[in-house]
Amino acid sequence: MRYEPPADVAEALRVQEELRSRVDLVGPGPAAPATVAGLDVAYAESGDRLAAAVTVLDAATLAVVDEAVSVGRPAFEYVPGLFAFRELPALLAALDRLTVRPELLVCDGHGLAHPRRFGLACHLGLVTGVPAIGVGKTPLVGEWVEPGPERGAWTPLCDGGEVVGRVLRTRDGVKPVFVSVGHRMSLANAADRVLALTPRYRLPETTRTADRLCRRALAAALA
Repeated sequence: MRYEPPADVAEALRVQEELRSRVDLVGPGPAAPATVAGLDVAYAESGDRLAAAVTVLDAATLAVVDEAVSVGRPAFEYVPGLFAFRELPALLAALDRLTVRPELLVCDGHGLAHPRRFGLACHLGLVTGVPAIGVGKTPLVGEWVEPGPERGAWTPLCDGGEVVGRVLRTRDGVKPVFVSVGHRMSLANAADRVLALTPRYRLPETTRTADRLCRRALAAALA
């Protein structure tokens, strides 16, 4: 599906409403993907420059096998709930520069766990056709009960009586992360993939490598 940037806030809201019905929230998605991509964006303090990064990891070894960046300017104004429109063009440009096509996209952000049930992971998955999930450091919506202290413990993230994600403990005694489906994945599989990507740290290796890359790219662009 081709990405078309919205002209204004009203159009962006219409796009979210129109596209969310096309998202596959069932999957089940790849249970053993060979390659997994992390996507992250770093912003200059001024807010008028950004660097989008994609790192592709071998899912078995978690070694980086490909990476790409795109440096530019935010494509949309800052509006809560419409953040994806700021970042999508740069992320898609970085994805286009890859030589290894990932089988799963792991976004630093949210998918279904969004006020209009259409976060960055949903939009990116729908545009690319690649299964996608969101892993947030903090919640955007919802209520939850604290999961048990052990790695792998989880509780449902609920919003408006609907389960929109999982609050997942990836390290013993460390703050949980917030996992939600983006596109062509089941929630259970999404949580399993996140656990597979967090052998040592709270955040997935996909997020950690993409975060480092976009920060380096931004610093180089601003130097």
